[in-house]
Amino acid sequence: MSLLSLITALLLEQVHPLSSRKYLFTWLSGYVEFFQRNFNAGQQKHGRIAWMLAIALPLLLAVALHCLLLEAHPVFAWAFSVLVLYLTMGFRQFSHYYTDIHLALRNNKLDEARDQLGSWLGKSCRELSHEEVARVTIEQALLCSHRNVFGVVFWFVIFMMLGLGPIGAILYRLALFLYNRWGSKDEAEYGQFGVFARQAYHVMEWLPLRFTAATFAIVGNFEDTAYCWRNQAADWPDPEAGILLASGAGALGVKLGQNIMQDDQPVFRPELGTGDEADADYMQSAIGLVWRALVFQLILLLLLTVANLLG
Repeated sequence: MSLLSLITALLLEQVHPLSSRKYLFTWLSGYVEFFQRNFNAGQQKHGRIAWMLAIALPLLLAVALHCLLLEAHPVFAWAFSVLVLYLTMGFRQFSHYYTDIHLALRNNKLDEARDQLGSWLGKSCRELSHEEVARVTIEQALLCSHRNVFGVVFWFVIFMMLGLGPIGAILYRLALFLYNRWGSKDEAEYGQFGVFARQAYHVMEWLPLRFTAATFAIVGNFEDTAYCWRNQAADWPDPEAGILLASGAGALGVKLGQNIMQDDQPVFRPELGTGDEADADYMQSAIGLVWRALVFQLILLLLLTVANLLG
């Protein structure tokens, strides 16, 4: 059922992409703001309680609904899984930015590419060169592909195997959402309230992020990926993101990272990768890498499903 749900959700998103998730994000923003407003006393223990309550309520509701639908008919439970994946997973959540930037660089419209990238990142990118725009866009796409697709797939499959329905996808996206809202805030704003959200997200990311990086190695340049992962990832400001970016750079054979100017300020970033400078062609290669990685994971899930049936 997991494999069929994933394939159906991916096909549904390609045929009829969800035009906007703003209503869902607006509801989630209000939901997490309620816990922040009522529990934030600046201490870590309050953040831990708020995180657990904010996570537990949707998960309990999803489990209860899945069990009820499964008891009524397995097809209803399958449809619920597809709906959850359709709302939580997908390339279309970020691919329109990537496609527009790619086309702008292909047509030598650098200013348009800068504006699109700035809208995506929420930062000014007017100082970036052609190569820097391509480089930063590839980095952002690798991170988004993991957070919007591979991380969701990983935890969805794990919890489906445990018989708990699609709550893995909900848990992962909620943990990411709470990390962005609470865990990424500095202590001057939230005190210690966001510490647990940050720790919980890093725990949830540890295994799926490395699985994604390993998949990039398998479907890309294995030796360069292993070298970059081992020797360059730890130098990135966020070592976990560094694993993903270094492995992606090695798999593609392209240079990522490197210092840039953003918002009129220098941003110091170590070099990742051992290949050529990034350009529009490598942006196309990055798309191919992500799709190959996804197909590989689906094939792996198919083999596990067949082995389980035969067993």
